[in-house]
Amino acid sequence: MSLENEKSSIKQQSISDYAKEVKHIDNTAADVKLLNPLVGIPHDQLMEDGSAFAKSHGLADLEEEFRKGALVAQDPTAFESLTQLSEEDKYVLRRELTHRWAQPAQLYYLVILCSLAAAVQGMDESVINGANLFFPDQLGIPQQGPNASNNQWLLGLVNGAPYLCCGLIGCWISAPMNKYFGRRGTIFISAFISFVTCIWQGLTNTWWHLFIARFILGFGIGPKSTTVPVYAAECAPPAIRGALVMMWQMWTAFGIMLGTVMSLAFFRVHDTAHVHGLNWRLMLASAGIPALIIMTQVYLCPESPRWLIGKGRYDKAFESLLRLRKSKLQAARDLYYIHVLLETEREIQTGRSLFLELFTVPRNRRATLASTIVMFMQQFCGINVIAYYSSNIFAQANFTQIQALIASWGFGMINWVFAFPAVWTIDTFGRRNLLLTTFPLMAVFLLLTGFAFYVPEENNARIGVVALGIYLFAMAYSPGEGPVPFTYSAEAFPLYIRDVGMSWATSVLWFFNFIVAITFPRLLGAFQPQGAFGWYAGWNIIGFLLVLLFLPETKALSLEELDQVFSVPTHVHASYQLKALPHNIKKYFFRMKVDPLPPLYEHEALEGEKHYAPGGSGHA
Repeated sequence: MSLENEKSSIKQQSISDYAKEVKHIDNTAADVKLLNPLVGIPHDQLMEDGSAFAKSHGLADLEEEFRKGALVAQDPTAFESLTQLSEEDKYVLRRELTHRWAQPAQLYYLVILCSLAAAVQGMDESVINGANLFFPDQLGIPQQGPNASNNQWLLGLVNGAPYLCCGLIGCWISAPMNKYFGRRGTIFISAFISFVTCIWQGLTNTWWHLFIARFILGFGIGPKSTTVPVYAAECAPPAIRGALVMMWQMWTAFGIMLGTVMSLAFFRVHDTAHVHGLNWRLMLASAGIPALIIMTQVYLCPESPRWLIGKGRYDKAFESLLRLRKSKLQAARDLYYIHVLLETEREIQTGRSLFLELFTVPRNRRATLASTIVMFMQQFCGINVIAYYSSNIFAQANFTQIQALIASWGFGMINWVFAFPAVWTIDTFGRRNLLLTTFPLMAVFLLLTGFAFYVPEENNARIGVVALGIYLFAMAYSPGEGPVPFTYSAEAFPLYIRDVGMSWATSVLWFFNFIVAITFPRLLGAFQPQGAFGWYAGWNIIGFLLVLLFLPETKALSLEELDQVFSVPTHVHASYQLKALPHNIKKYFFRMKVDPLPPLYEHEALEGEKHYAPGGSGHA
């Protein structure tokens, strides 16, 4: 036996041995059908199918592109062996894998639009931070005095009003809005609502009127937060999907920082003869300006190709993909593959409520569980406690009002800047690894912040340690639990149920955002800062365990591999991770030589760890 044959034999035997230990995957009929439906079809038949598709959907002039596109869609990484492709075709496809950031300008324009939509979101969340220093006294709910306990609940209710609306109503109207108005139309309508209600907030004169205005704001926040990440995921190539979708959170962080800038800008604005509290009114209204810009720009971007196909508008979907891809071949490949997947998904739909299928179909149920965990923990890790109430927290640490706002601006700036590393790590280091690394750090830094309040008030060290703890917490949060939840939720669900799944995920996020907002003022009053921060530090430890046991990795995986990942039974995944934890501690912390663990998924046994996904938006 030659040396080359011997190596091949050893490799095949190794794969075979591994395959015996790969855990059983309980594919239901739905799970199996959602694997790449083109696998196993002969090349001649594929080309004929591609030709027939082009003719039957008004794209006959592109018949040759669709013949080749159907071939490539069967296995987007095996194009080098296809004799039907020209060298120019192979160069384009090869460059797609080797130069993943070389994308059309239109794609980046779309990303900028989505980023600005995220900044609107962040401003909506944070302008209330500076306003909290002023409006409670003016609107009759002072935080000190005989009615402090009751007023603390009312302040939390006002601050959390938009997220109560999002959790109960706002996110759930996203699916019908997307169905009838498309991704762009939903973004336009939600931006309009955000603009109007931000101005409305600044015109209120009672706490309950402010509550109503902020509750209606939830109809702008909810659909926008549900739609924009999905829109980006459906338009982005898979190799950079995570990095582009995570722009939502990075620019939300920018919006949070910008909101504190507005609070500082309007802090010293004096009242006029007829307007009392002009400074906090301008703070709240300022969040509406970016929303106005969104409204003027959104229709300059292409509509989601997936949504257009769902409406039978294949010619428009191809035009949209041409604006988002480098070549007609890539656009034809993606259009054909999305079409095939949607046709397959229509066959497997049971006619039951899509909402019920989130919990009754095993593959969907595991995606729902994982998305619920990351969305819930984004709130209970403690970040929005600081985003909404950092000015109050710094004031309790003996900062002056202007010092508290400047310190809050520092928090917002760090929260934004430290999201940048995730652009490069979320698709390489991975979503799951980012969370497992940062949750313990966030717990430690919240404990540091809380314990700093034991430092005597007359000692200036308290101010420094409180600020240090909050800033270090932001540094740990921003590359982990900041960008991961929306990225993960936007890609975890199959295409046919993605709108409903994302509605569920964002409703969980915003409902628990409301819980955090309404409870923290009273929690701070009852437990003092030490107990309040200790409470959220404990939740970060719980978050680490939940991610360890129940969160599969999704980085750089195609749709068929994601279906395989989410088809692994929950108890099998949890059991495997309990074995992997001590193994990885020995390997990476103590640098010990340990035997490799058998792979959990079949694609790991056959290919090893992946660092890019096959091309095609159908894989998103």
